[in-house]
Amino acid sequence: MQKRRTVREFSDRPVSQKTIESIIAAAATAPSGANKQPWRFVAVQDPETKKLIRDAAEHEEREFYSRRAGQEWLKDLEPFETTPDKPFLELAPWLIIVFRLNKTDDGKKVYYPGESVGIATGFLLAAAHHAGLVTLTHTPSPMGFLRELLGRNVHEKPYLLIPVGYPAADCTVPDIKRKALDEILIVK
Repeated sequence: MQKRRTVREFSDRPVSQKTIESIIAAAATAPSGANKQPWRFVAVQDPETKKLIRDAAEHEEREFYSRRAGQEWLKDLEPFETTPDKPFLELAPWLIIVFRLNKTDDGKKVYYPGESVGIATGFLLAAAHHAGLVTLTHTPSPMGFLRELLGRNVHEKPYLLIPVGYPAADCTVPDIKRKALDEILIVK
C-alpha cells in the first residue's frame, strides 16, 4: 500500500468489466453499521455518459475555483496543479460512483452510513491497487448532478467519483511525503 498513489493522468487501455466487478465485490465485504450495507456502486464505461459527467463536474469545479474555495484551500492545492479541467473523467476506462444510502431500498433505517461507506471505499481503493490499477478520489461539490445523470433514487447521496484504470505512460505524481508513524500513532 506504500506504493499506492492517486493519479490524474490515465491511459485509455481497457479494463475488463470482470475486474471492476471484482473490485466492487471486495468493497462490499466491508463492515457496516448493523450490516445494513448502505452503499451503491455505479460503474460507468459508456463514453457518452462519461462526457455528461465530465461536463457537469467541470461546471461545479469552475464554481469551486472561482467562488467557493478560499485562498488557503487554493494555495494548498497548488502543489497538485489541479484546475477545473478534468479530462480524466473521459479518458479513464471506468468511473465508479459511490453512493451513500440514507435508508435501505425498502425504507428502513441505516446506521453509521458515512463511516460504513468510507470503509467500503477504502477497501475499493485497496482492491484496485491490488489489481494493478490506479484511482483518483474526485469530489466535485455539490455532486447531486450524479444522482440525476445516473437515474439514482433520492435516498442515494453521491459520496465519491472514482476514475479507475491504468496510469498514462507519462504519468507523474506530486512528490508528497506521508507523516511518520510517530506523528500519527500513540501507544498507551
